[in-house]
Amino acid sequence: MSNENFANKEGQQIPSVTFPIRVNDDWSKRDSQEIFAGKTVVVFSLPGAFTPTCSSTHLPRYNELAAKFAENGVDEILCVSVNDTFVMNAWAKDQQAENISFIPDGNGEFTAGMGLLVEKNDIGFGKRSWRYSMLVKDGIIEKMFIEPDLPGDPFEVSDADTMLAYINPEAVQTAQVSLFTKPGCPHCARAKALLAQQGLQYEELVLGNEVSISAMRAITNADTVPQIFIDGAHIGGADELVKHFA
Repeated sequence: MSNENFANKEGQQIPSVTFPIRVNDDWSKRDSQEIFAGKTVVVFSLPGAFTPTCSSTHLPRYNELAAKFAENGVDEILCVSVNDTFVMNAWAKDQQAENISFIPDGNGEFTAGMGLLVEKNDIGFGKRSWRYSMLVKDGIIEKMFIEPDLPGDPFEVSDADTMLAYINPEAVQTAQVSLFTKPGCPHCARAKALLAQQGLQYEELVLGNEVSISAMRAITNADTVPQIFIDGAHIGGADELVKHFA
């Protein structure tokens, strides 16, 4: 099929599909009934595991915001792709996205049922999923965000922040967060993990790469990293960030 005239399926039942999945070197199965019945589920679907936008932005942000989604009534977040279970498992391990359930739609049955199976023969992909997201309640699609029919791989509306804003606008990040870091710094890693747990995006300024230590000292009056700012207020280091969130 072409990439034209994607039908919005809001109000319709989710496709009934069984997914073969490898779990601990054994074959297992999940099906639409088990996944969706009686639950609130967010689904995001993308063209392929290990591909650039999927790995750098689409998947990581859903993983970061998983706690926020849970707080707002979401039982599970699914990443669906027309890849086999071995590829999806390897990608899950590579991404360390422990808050996401990886669903291999290897035969494209689910994606075809959604009307979003597209030809990507020009880049050697064969049939793949168009990029989209949806909110499903008890097997019924409440909301869909389908990427526009444009060349390439548009990524404008199926992101995690857009979905969270639909579910609860007040849950969306309004704070501006920046932090000074340096490579290999464990306290910097701890601070970034804390921010991710809070679902907060941040601007990272890396010493020696984007900014000098003298510039950081002039701004923060400190010699150690990380140095964190939230909405222009200087929080301090990782320990101070813990206290700030407490």
